[in-house]
Amino acid sequence: MMSYGERLGGPAVSPLPVRGGHMMRGTAFAYVPSPQVLHRIPGASAYAFPSLGPVALTEHGCPYGEVLERHDPLPAKLALEDEQKPEPGLAQKLRRAGMTLLKVPLMLAFLYLFVCSLDVLSSAFQLAGGKVAGDIFKDNAILSNPVAGLVVGILVTVLVQSSSTSTSIIVSMVSSGLLEVSSAIPIIMGSNIGTSVTNTIVALMQAGDRTDFRRAFAGATVHDCFNWLSVLVLLPLEAATGYLHHVTGLVVASFNIRGGRDAPDLLKIITEPFTKLIIQLDKSVITSIATGDESLRNHSLIRIWCHPDPTGAPSTRPKAEANTSWTAGNATMEKCNHIFVDTGLPDLAVGLILLAGSLVLLCTCLILLVKMLNSLLKGQVAKVIQKVINTDFPAPFTWATGYFAMVVGAGMTFVVQSSSVFTSAITPLIGLGVISIERAYPLTLGSNIGTTTTAILAALASPREKLSSSFQIALCHFFFNISGILLWYPVPCTRLPIRMAKALGKRTAKYRWFAVLYLLFCFLLLPSLVFGVSMAGWQAMVGVGAPFGALLAFVVLVSVLQNRSPRRLPRWLQTWDFLPRW
Repeated sequence: MMSYGERLGGPAVSPLPVRGGHMMRGTAFAYVPSPQVLHRIPGASAYAFPSLGPVALTEHGCPYGEVLERHDPLPAKLALEDEQKPEPGLAQKLRRAGMTLLKVPLMLAFLYLFVCSLDVLSSAFQLAGGKVAGDIFKDNAILSNPVAGLVVGILVTVLVQSSSTSTSIIVSMVSSGLLEVSSAIPIIMGSNIGTSVTNTIVALMQAGDRTDFRRAFAGATVHDCFNWLSVLVLLPLEAATGYLHHVTGLVVASFNIRGGRDAPDLLKIITEPFTKLIIQLDKSVITSIATGDESLRNHSLIRIWCHPDPTGAPSTRPKAEANTSWTAGNATMEKCNHIFVDTGLPDLAVGLILLAGSLVLLCTCLILLVKMLNSLLKGQVAKVIQKVINTDFPAPFTWATGYFAMVVGAGMTFVVQSSSVFTSAITPLIGLGVISIERAYPLTLGSNIGTTTTAILAALASPREKLSSSFQIALCHFFFNISGILLWYPVPCTRLPIRMAKALGKRTAKYRWFAVLYLLFCFLLLPSLVFGVSMAGWQAMVGVGAPFGALLAFVVLVSVLQNRSPRRLPRWLQTWDFLPRW
């Protein structure tokens, strides 16, 4: 029988089994086989890497399907790769440099298409469900219920795939007097939750590799966990005390606020030349329906007539097949130039076509982006990038690193005017291990702050007589996120979203179907159930909520006992292995 050394062609490496979910430590080995060699060793379950600490392979029975890391594995992994590869010659170096120069513009092109696909995806959701969202906002009797208002904010933001759109509608309703500030606050909280669905969808595209998927899904859901925890604390507090309403009222009263023009949307300047060739929407139709204006009820959201002057107002004049221009007052309107301008298809059909196309484009760009990043981020380049991103400031300013990351996240989100685009762009980097989840967390919190500028700018464009109330609700969005940061960031032991997201990442790495279930449950089924029950009265809420609460408590209790004292549980409950794998 051949020895391990003979099989590997080098020094022998002894397998170290995983028992009961714990890693048995072994001595450091001079030789570290590659992952491809490890897979050829029969019965191997784990190996001790000298610079990585214990590492468990997902394919060989690790209880959570994860790599157990004491430290971030990327630097050590890259160092091992560098040591094992021979020194390249001059011709090979020139070839690599040429390939790198070619890959950089390709990567930027894929990134551009990725961002454009997110914009088209948002348009697709608005075409498919925009008028429904407007109808939901129109019912003030529903919105007066804080829980129902929260759920409306979630569902509408998921439907239109844009918290900027939903918050702008809310600001318009407040400025027109159709909605009170106190009733709009829970809706703003719900829109904060709904906006995090986009990067969670993006994380699903990395499900092919369990380790990358674990990191990517944890990095995406840290946003969800922060928003849900903040709502669980701040919504009851707001319902009981109205602290956001009172604080923002004092701030508005202390300033002499004047209206102004919206800041330029810098990202749109780059993406619109491409996306406007695919679809152009008249979002004022949704706002009009939400504010009770039924004159545009039968109008399509697809823009047919455009003003040649970019500052001009769009027109929703019905399509005229023979004409390419017409005169409105002193201005000449021209037919818009996009794919669906003369198709005659209903909004729902166009929305479904764009939904399918944008998802295919998004998946393709994301897969190619990840492959490009994998090939570019090798050796010294990856080590330098990771060190710059994840290294803390020197003492005694270490504590300021996270807050600086928040400023960066807020600044980048302000530039692109979309938290979804920013968080979706960093999700693949989290999956590759370039950005740690501990660094992604403050970047995401900063992005939450940056996205509030959209509502503030929309409020500043309100009529002067309604400026104070619309500006107040925009400030509520800002102070809600600030309050959440104060709850879940300054003290390290309170950073529960990181631990919750890591637990979700571990679970989804082993049971990938759980990611789809999580997405449907958190952003569709649970909000819909809570909405229906809250409208039926407190008796129905208790009757339906108690069993669900008991089930959730049971799952949490079993998970804790599995980690701390599995012997107290029946054998079949000591692990979740009885669940189906995928």
